[in-house]
Amino acid sequence: MPTEPRVVTPAVLRELPLPAPGDDKDANGRLLVVGGSSRSPGAVRLAGEAALRAGAGKVALATIAPVLSGLAPLFPEAAHLPLPATAEGRIDLTRLDAAARECRRADVTLIGPGLVDPAHARALVAELVPHVSGVVVLDGLASAFLGARPDGLQRLAGRAVLSVNPGELARTAGADPEVVGTDPVATAERVAAQCGVVVVCGGTAKHVVTPAGDAWVVEGGGPGLAASGSGDVHAGILGGLLARGAAPVAATVWAAHVHARCGERLAGTVGPVGYLARELSGEVPAVLDELA
Repeated sequence: MPTEPRVVTPAVLRELPLPAPGDDKDANGRLLVVGGSSRSPGAVRLAGEAALRAGAGKVALATIAPVLSGLAPLFPEAAHLPLPATAEGRIDLTRLDAAARECRRADVTLIGPGLVDPAHARALVAELVPHVSGVVVLDGLASAFLGARPDGLQRLAGRAVLSVNPGELARTAGADPEVVGTDPVATAERVAAQCGVVVVCGGTAKHVVTPAGDAWVVEGGGPGLAASGSGDVHAGILGGLLARGAAPVAATVWAAHVHARCGERLAGTVGPVGYLARELSGEVPAVLDELA
């Protein structure tokens, strides 16, 4: 039988404490965000800003050069790694040496924000994962890698998180989307155990499941979170907490809760729908402070 998830509350979060912030940016970890395309140029910025708001010390964005040229003045806090682009406006998979080097240096590598083609995303992850030396987060379409290679992250020995929506979880598991939508925990348990990853599946509620079968649910957040870019912000919060040194389970549960609470704060000041994903990041420090 599927595990009955624990509802995440501040008391539950205290059982999974975050590490205290370090004294300098090096102590707070280095995050690499790999993704983006000409069709979705802002996703890496949303993720990177959220990571810094969550306490990451350094953030580097690796995306196609045309995208970075526009992001540079908008996000001066990040390091920028321009990657060659294909004619379709995607990362050129034949010229990833620079990204591979950064994967070896990063404490956390987040792959997925702004990727628009599952086959391309799968191949990109396959090229970069062998170079990851820290923790990896596969977000969104990057989940296609595990759909094709369920054992592809086993060498990381628990240093991996999968962040997906119900449709992406269904594709990863080869399951019926309607079944996953009705009972995401059962499918998340199977994927977590088979792939050796912590799974977070976001929908009307966020479900977190570990390879051992432990499960949590984050309720609330509101309908405003079901908007373009919100998932990139969630992935960035998760990456930022991991960069600070939080264990994958703790970082994933906290990120899901913080993202939901940020949505509720904006719902109270802007309205239940209509706020922008980029506004979520500005709420992160206050939410973390409230929960400390």
